[in-house]
Amino acid sequence: MYLKGSKWNLNRKRKRTKPWLIFILVILIAVFLYIEQAVVPAIDHPLFISTSTATRDPHAYTAEAEALAKEGKINLAIDAYKTAILADPQNATNYVALARLQVLSGNLDDALINSENALLLNKNNSLAYAVRGWILGLQSEYQLGEASLNTALEIDPNNALANAYLAEILTLRVSEGKGLVGTIDEAAEASRRAQLLDPNSMETHRARGIVLEQTGNFNEAIAEYQAAIQINDKFADLHLALGRTLLAIEEYSSAIDEFIQANALNPSDPLPETYIARAYVKIGEYAKAIQYAQQAVNDNPTDPFMHGNLGSMLYRNQQYADAVISLRMAIRGGSTEDGTLIKGLPLDYTMRIMEYYYTYGLALARLNQCGEAVQIAQTILQTVMDDETSVYNAQEMIRICQANLEILPTSIVEIEVTPTP
Repeated sequence: MYLKGSKWNLNRKRKRTKPWLIFILVILIAVFLYIEQAVVPAIDHPLFISTSTATRDPHAYTAEAEALAKEGKINLAIDAYKTAILADPQNATNYVALARLQVLSGNLDDALINSENALLLNKNNSLAYAVRGWILGLQSEYQLGEASLNTALEIDPNNALANAYLAEILTLRVSEGKGLVGTIDEAAEASRRAQLLDPNSMETHRARGIVLEQTGNFNEAIAEYQAAIQINDKFADLHLALGRTLLAIEEYSSAIDEFIQANALNPSDPLPETYIARAYVKIGEYAKAIQYAQQAVNDNPTDPFMHGNLGSMLYRNQQYADAVISLRMAIRGGSTEDGTLIKGLPLDYTMRIMEYYYTYGLALARLNQCGEAVQIAQTILQTVMDDETSVYNAQEMIRICQANLEILPTSIVEIEVTPTP
C-alpha cells in the first residue's frame, strides 16, 4: 500500500554516502587517540583547563632582600624584607633583618616594632634582643636598652653585634653627659670584643669608630669609619660620622664631601646640611653656611636645634636681627607658619644649647635690646657657671650693654646684674 504524502513512504529514495566525509572522520579519530595517548601524559596539567599561579618560595624573597642590602639598595631591601615577612610571617630572622635596616635608615619606631615581633616568635633570639636594645638606647632609653643588650649577651656571649651595639649606646650616654665613671672604658672594651668576634662586619667597625671619635682619637676613628664604608657605602650615617671626624681635624673640604654624600643618600635628614653649614662657617664662607642651615630648617622646621644652628650662622654674618629671630625660636620656642608648635631648649651643659644661648644674648646686646640680653647673661651665669666659654660671653653681653648705656643713656633701662652664686 502506498500512502501519499506520508513521511514513512517506504519507496523513498536513499541518499548516497559520501566517501570523503568518512575519510575526514577517520583522520580526526586518529588525531584524538594520538593526543590522548602520547601528548597528555607528557604535560603537568589537563588540556584546556587554566593553571593556578605558582607560589614563590618564601626563601627567595629573603635571598632577594639580602642581595639588595649588600648592593646598598636599602629602601628596596626594606621592601623586599616586608614581602618576605608577608610570605612567611613566622620567620623571626626576617623581622630582625628588617629592623636593622630600618635603624640605619632612621626609622626607629618601626624598627622597634619589628624587633619585638621577632621576640614574640622566638623569646631566645639573641640578635632580636640586641637590635631591640640598640634601638631603645638610640631613643635615650638607656637602662632598658642596656638591659636588652645584656640579655642578648647572656643568651649568646659571642654575639658580635650585641657587643657593637652596647659600645655605641654606652658612648652615646657619655656624649649626652649621662654616663658614669668608667662608662667609656666599658664602651671601649665592648667595641674591641665586637671586632675580635667579627672583624669584617660593618657594624663592628662603625662601633669602634664611634668610641674612638668620642675619646678624641680622630685619626683612628677615621680609619674605622673608612673601613665600614668600604664594606657598605650606602648608609648616610657612616658618611656623617666620617665627615664629623674629618671636621674635627680641620679637613674641611673632605668633610663637606662626606656630608654631601650623606645628604644624597638621605635627603630628608637635616643633619648633613647642618654639618655642611658648620664646615663653611669654619672657612669663612658665611653665605653658603646660611644657605645650608636654612635648608636644614626646611627639612625639619619643628626642630629647635635647626633654628639655633641657622641663628648662629646669621650671627657670624653680622645679620643680628635675623639671628635673634631664629635663636629666639630655638630658645623660647614658638610655632611654624602652619601653626606647628616648636618646643624651646632649656639651658644645660649641652655644647650646642650653650652656644645658642650666648649667641642669642650677644645678638640682643649688639642690637641694644639689653633688657633681654642681661636676662640671658644672668641665666648663663646661674645655670652653666662652670663652662668658661659661656661665662665669658655672658660677661661680654653685660660689657656691651654697659657700653651702650654710656653712649645712649636714655635708650635702655638701668641694668641690674645678679651676682653669680
